[in-house]
Amino acid sequence: MQNNSKKRWIVRIRKIILYAWPFILSLFVFLSIKFSIRNPPLIEHYYSKGIYPAIAKFLSFFSNIVPFSLWDVFWVLIILLIISGLILVLFKKIKPGWYILKTLQLLALFYSFFYIVWGYNYFRPKIEKRIGWQMPKTDSMIFRPILDSIIKQTNSNYISIALSDYSKIDTLVEESYRKNSAELGINYPNGRRRPKTMLFSSFYGELGLNGYFGPFFNEIHINYYLLPLDYPFVLAHEKAHQFGITSEAEANFVAFVICIKSEDQRLKYSGYLSLLLYFLKDASHMKDYKEYFNKIDMRVISDFRFRQKYYQGLENKSLSKMQSAAYNSYLKVNNIEKGVKNYNQVVSLVISWYYNSNLTELITRLTR
Repeated sequence: MQNNSKKRWIVRIRKIILYAWPFILSLFVFLSIKFSIRNPPLIEHYYSKGIYPAIAKFLSFFSNIVPFSLWDVFWVLIILLIISGLILVLFKKIKPGWYILKTLQLLALFYSFFYIVWGYNYFRPKIEKRIGWQMPKTDSMIFRPILDSIIKQTNSNYISIALSDYSKIDTLVEESYRKNSAELGINYPNGRRRPKTMLFSSFYGELGLNGYFGPFFNEIHINYYLLPLDYPFVLAHEKAHQFGITSEAEANFVAFVICIKSEDQRLKYSGYLSLLLYFLKDASHMKDYKEYFNKIDMRVISDFRFRQKYYQGLENKSLSKMQSAAYNSYLKVNNIEKGVKNYNQVVSLVISWYYNSNLTELITRLTR
């Protein structure tokens, strides 16, 4: 009798562990996140520079073999699985309680896996601390000459980019990462980075997404409908995420540096053009805004206007607002205080880069 009683207890304990382990894991991850927020240097040392590069190397090795997006296929299968489960519940083929339990277990595993394979990078120190920058106060005396310089560089590097250039551009972006990784505090090579076309590019275009990084399989995704003039910058931006850079502003900044430090004119033009859009947005309140805008080459302005009209044609405003609101909440939960406004914080990062990297040149220009 005692042996039977022990066996029953063992069976019960095994069942409890089987049901509870995803929740126990997610609780551990949740508590570790609270710790991580308070200890960025430890996350940088042990996770971002230690554990994550190994994970990226492992996952990207396998995902790089497959030419299509594993994540796009995966989430479609998950949706179909959830719908199938609901149908089985309605036809009383499975119990509602069992279905709810399995769904919650799945969500708990998704939550845990996301942070383990990439998400802890949200809690590393900001880029200025990682690199050791001084952060100057952003005022018009610094902003204006940099805006003027970016306008001149955009004009002088104007070039047309074709779809046939994509393969070469990918090689050039990768080469620029290799050369400039030390300056940017990037752990190179950090696995492999094979750009993949979104399987549902039209839908993502309606959401206003030109690219995204899929951490579950360590994949870089580019929208099929992305304009060629944006391709180098967006590609460099998504590769920045693969290197463990979670902040959108930091990814924009890294993409800018990677593009303009290349000797290829296509990368330079895409980098300067993309940053010029952010600088013009910040400059729009200035009294002499028109004077700066009038300095822009008409071919560049033509690209601006075509670009705006093209993406507005793809975008579904209702879906885009919903996506933006959801992503805004997601970023704030993950230690990005400004939410989607974080994208435009790239301006202050670029100003800091000019200040720290070109200090003598900048001071000379300011005192003229």
